[in-house]
Amino acid sequence: MKKPELLDLSQDRIKLLHFTWIAFFITFYIWFNMAPIASTMLQKLDWLTPDHIKALAIANVALTIPARIIVGSLIDRYGSRRIFSGLLIVMAFPVFMFAFGNSFTQLLIARLLLSSIGAGFVIGIRLVADWFPPHMVGRAEGFYAGWGNFGSAFASMTLPWFALDFFGSYEDGWRYALAINGVVSFVYGFIFYFSVGDTPEGKPFIGTKKTQPLIATSKADLIQLIIWSFPLVGALGLLAWRLSTVAVGNGNSEKFISDNVLYGIWVVLFVVFIVHIGKTLKINLPLLKKGIPEEDKYSFNSVAALNTTYFANFGAELAVVSMLPIFFEKTFTISPTLAGIVASSFAFVNLFARPLGGLLSDRFGNRKFTMLIYMSGIAIGFFAMSFIDGTWPLWFAIAITILCSVFVQGAEGATFAVIPFIKKNLTGQISGMAGAYGNVGAVVYLVIYSMVDDKTFFHIITAGAAFSLIYCWIFLSEPKDSFKTEL
Repeated sequence: MKKPELLDLSQDRIKLLHFTWIAFFITFYIWFNMAPIASTMLQKLDWLTPDHIKALAIANVALTIPARIIVGSLIDRYGSRRIFSGLLIVMAFPVFMFAFGNSFTQLLIARLLLSSIGAGFVIGIRLVADWFPPHMVGRAEGFYAGWGNFGSAFASMTLPWFALDFFGSYEDGWRYALAINGVVSFVYGFIFYFSVGDTPEGKPFIGTKKTQPLIATSKADLIQLIIWSFPLVGALGLLAWRLSTVAVGNGNSEKFISDNVLYGIWVVLFVVFIVHIGKTLKINLPLLKKGIPEEDKYSFNSVAALNTTYFANFGAELAVVSMLPIFFEKTFTISPTLAGIVASSFAFVNLFARPLGGLLSDRFGNRKFTMLIYMSGIAIGFFAMSFIDGTWPLWFAIAITILCSVFVQGAEGATFAVIPFIKKNLTGQISGMAGAYGNVGAVVYLVIYSMVDDKTFFHIITAGAAFSLIYCWIFLSEPKDSFKTEL
């Protein structure tokens, strides 16, 4: 009997796939390692408050957006192997800093630095695309992302056990549980470096000559690039505003960020945006004036369309996962433990739903059509969830939640089954921008959730998916040569 291809380790590309999803798994395990032991930290540290935890949770996503953009540029310049290895090794140090932090400031700085580890996702996207033939890219990317994403759920399942049972006899057991994360990341960074290559033997690495802003191949695309760059900075301004609403200190009367500091952050972000636009124009205008060769052209319309899909699917996933436990707890009057187990079904589906999205994109023979089907399913799924109330049987509400999740995470797989075919040598940067828009979506949706009721929230994320569906229908182009059987 023929061995399943994903288990055939005699193939170099299969070994590469497994080394890479494990690296991504480690990054997500670390990225989401605070939430499972937050209550333990509150019990053990008498100077830590619930408002501190809120601030740390916000800091945990703060730098992911710029990190994905920067890392996307670096991998197109230096290759995936060096950047992924470097990220795993370097990020081990803020893990140790957080694990053994003895002040809120130390914890906050560590968490801000650790938010950069969320950029690991885009590295594997480029690496897997360089190793698999076009007709297999969707399923390979889906497997990589789905199993790597499971790192966050696995952290929730195992870290409390490490902190409370395995190291529970020690006063600082939770610190040792976190420190192990750093050790694993540090060691695996070296293992990854010496175990994989940027491309298969005999295939040259196609990258950019230097690290620079994304290249647009027409004046209309350049205008779009500038417009789509603003929300990436705007989301950071929104995060800063959200941090300014968190009260810390005695009596919860002191703002974490004062109004003056907030305005200062906004000014800095505005200056950063202007500098970025200036550099983008400096790089692009001479190239456009000279004339872009026909073989180097690509349509930014497709990049923009995929920005909307990841905003609407991954952004919605992060937001929904954050609110589902309390939603089920109060809607069905069940225990927090049971509510957490029920809500985890949304994320657990990642193991098969995201690979399925990539597989169907490969099999249907039309990647745009697959994308449209999935975005339609998301809109219908969230709209159905808006009607969940206490009169529903719990099992039926769970079934609707899981079905919606299948479309959400399948759409994520379908998104990155298209991205590698837009422009090969810019895959890292395009992945970085789309990946960053997933975090922009999470920020926007979570802020909205803090201001509306559950039903309205589900209607809003339904509208987001519907908008992306229409945008993709109009602007997303079917990628060329995405079903070839050779590299």
